[in-house]
Amino acid sequence: MAKQTATHFMCPECGSTNLVRDMKIGESVCGGCGLVIQEGILDQGAEWRAFTPQERRSRARVGAPTRYFHYDKGLSTVIRVDRDAFGRPLSPKVKRQMWRLRRWQLRSSYHASRDRNLSKAMNELQRLSEKLHIPSSVQEMGAVIYRKALNQNLVQGRSIAAMVAGALYSACRFTKTPKTLKEITAVSTSDSKEVSRAYRLIVQSLKMTMPIDDPLDYVTKIAEKANVSSEGEGLAIRIIRDAKTKHATMGKDPSGLAAAALYIACKKRKEKITQTDLAKAADVTEVTIRNRKRKLIEGLDLDSR
Repeated sequence: MAKQTATHFMCPECGSTNLVRDMKIGESVCGGCGLVIQEGILDQGAEWRAFTPQERRSRARVGAPTRYFHYDKGLSTVIRVDRDAFGRPLSPKVKRQMWRLRRWQLRSSYHASRDRNLSKAMNELQRLSEKLHIPSSVQEMGAVIYRKALNQNLVQGRSIAAMVAGALYSACRFTKTPKTLKEITAVSTSDSKEVSRAYRLIVQSLKMTMPIDDPLDYVTKIAEKANVSSEGEGLAIRIIRDAKTKHATMGKDPSGLAAAALYIACKKRKEKITQTDLAKAADVTEVTIRNRKRKLIEGLDLDSR
């Protein structure tokens, strides 16, 4: 666009904040009285024009975005050893030289212990995220949390795998991503005690305030695993919302509550679902579902049939 509205200044003549920038002639003009406020404004945009997405990509002069889940944030140099910049094959002499340069470049990148630590940690974070299908935004936040823990020397003397799992679980809790500690420890090389300790250490040291888990975040996940219909899922959501208004969900495991609400909804809709199926989908015991079901029925005066 050639004209842009600016609201950061005020017209000295009439006091209007409706200022219009005309980037073609480089002037800032008041939209109320027409006073020229600024002249010779520089256009900070690109000097080229693009009419298609392909032209925009080919003419842009920027690199890849910064990624915190790469140990070098994605800014490292990669030396090619097979072809030159024009795609032509290299001679054997130049190829041997490129191999030596690449070897020393890799050695220098892992020279510091911090870089080696980050390399191992980010590889482990990538592995956990792929196993658990973690979104890239949550993975990015887990990498930032781990980097902060590394800067405060929290990783020293502790397992890298446990600290990575604790950082990823912290990111999942903070973003309300429905992943339990059991799910993360199941794919981690560390046991649940180590991951729990690492999680508590990260939260306390970084002074993170974790939101309370909402059972509504787990309903869709459990319903998909247990093959519950969308109508039953909607009824379970309404049951949990009613329970929240009557404070019947305080201090309860969100996975167990979601599974119990789904079981009640399926029974009301005459859907064939067992407590065993829901317990496996929610990763809880059948006793937990029965206890939560009884509390929900009592708290909401529901029909137990």
